[in-house]
Formats: sequence, structure tokens, C-alpha cells
Amino acid sequence: MRSPVVWLAVVEPRRVESRTLSEPESKALVAAYGVPVPSEATATNAAEAADAADRVGYPVVLKLAGGSIAHKTERGLVRLGIRTRSDAEAAAAELLALARPDDGRVELLVAPMVSGDRELIAGMMRDQQFGALVAFGLGGVLAEAIGDVVFAPAPLNAADAEALIDRLAGQAVLGEFRGQPPVDRAALVELLSGLGRLADERADVVSVDLNPLIVCDGRPIAVDALVELTSSEEAP
Repeated sequence: MRSPVVWLAVVEPRRVESRTLSEPESKALVAAYGVPVPSEATATNAAEAADAADRVGYPVVLKLAGGSIAHKTERGLVRLGIRTRSDAEAAAAELLALARPDDGRVELLVAPMVSGDRELIAGMMRDQQFGALVAFGLGGVLAEAIGDVVFAPAPLNAADAEALIDRLAGQAVLGEFRGQPPVDRAALVELLSGLGRLADERADVVSVDLNPLIVCDGRPIAVDALVELTSSEEAP
């Protein structure tokens, strides 16, 4: 699991045998609990990926996804800003060629480019001492360096989620920022409350990592997601 260092410095994850869902599977699960995700498509070959890009609308992002693939960026398994069908087909072929035998079953994820000046992080993990916790903080590539993350026990009601948001040190990032509107707090409350419900209802979910949540027109969107399950449970 790719849990950020900033989380591990504060909590001690429960030690269990686990496996991860692919990014499309992870997003489908969290979306069912109110987490906003982009409208995406999957493909198994380059031609299908090009067709999917045509449907999603350019520019798009292509990723190689699979249950055994967690660190896509570090492995060069992401292609950004693809603007034509031919580029989509070429990028898809490149990504498929990078698959390794230990990746298992892989697929291509085709998603719209989501842009924004702010990145947040949210998630859930099960601590050995405190049980299920919902996390919220500043995200993206600087998440580990900044370390601005706060926790609350799950489940969360709306008031609990509001209080969690208020504890974030970097409140300025949530307000008007570089000419952009403030972050939609109601959307954040729904997202965090949803993670709390997921933790409460799905005992098989060990952890959830939403990093980054890109703020687009004031609304947080989970452009990446990774869900870890106990290995004894079947995928949802």
C-alpha cells in the first residue's frame, strides 16, 4: 500500500494480509460512498483506448492500471495531456509494453484531464490502537514534505467532518486562492462523511488513499484512488 509517510508518522496501521484493488475498482467503490471521481473508461488494447479517448473527450490522461500496480508515476505509467486519437493509440501501446509479469492482469484507464491549482488528500486507515480513522490534509506531490494532515475516528457525521476540516493548519488553501473560488465545504463534508461510512460498513477495507483530490471550480475530485482489502475477502 502506498500510504503517505505523513500518515504513517502519526498512526500505526493494523498489520493484516492484504491486497489492493485496481484504480478503476477503487474509484468505483469510493464513488458509491459519495466521493467525486472523473468520468472515465477502461480499455484492454490500444485501439480500444483510442475509442475511449474519443468518447471521453480530449485532452485525456492514460494510465496503466492493475491490482498490483500502486506507484504509476514512479514507474512512468501515466501519460498526460493527450490531444489526438493517434497520440492516444501510441501512448496506449507504450504503456502496455511497460507491463511486467508480476503486474498480473492490467488494463488501460482513460480519463479526462482535471486541472486545478490546489491538491488535497483524504483517506481512511485502521490504526492498531484507535481503530478506523478518516484522514484529510494537503495533498499532491508535497503531501509528505508539508505533513499537514488531520484525523478523526470513523464514522463521521456532518458536524464531525466540519470539525475535521477546521483543524487543518492550511486553511488559506481552502479559501479563495489565485483567483479561484473557495473549496466547496459541503462537498468536502460529504466526501469525508462517505469515507467514514465506508469504514463503518466495509470491515474488509483496510485503507483508502485518495491522493490527489484536485480542486476544480471549487469542487474536490479524486483523480487517483487506491483501496486496500483484507486478502481473505472477495473484491466488491
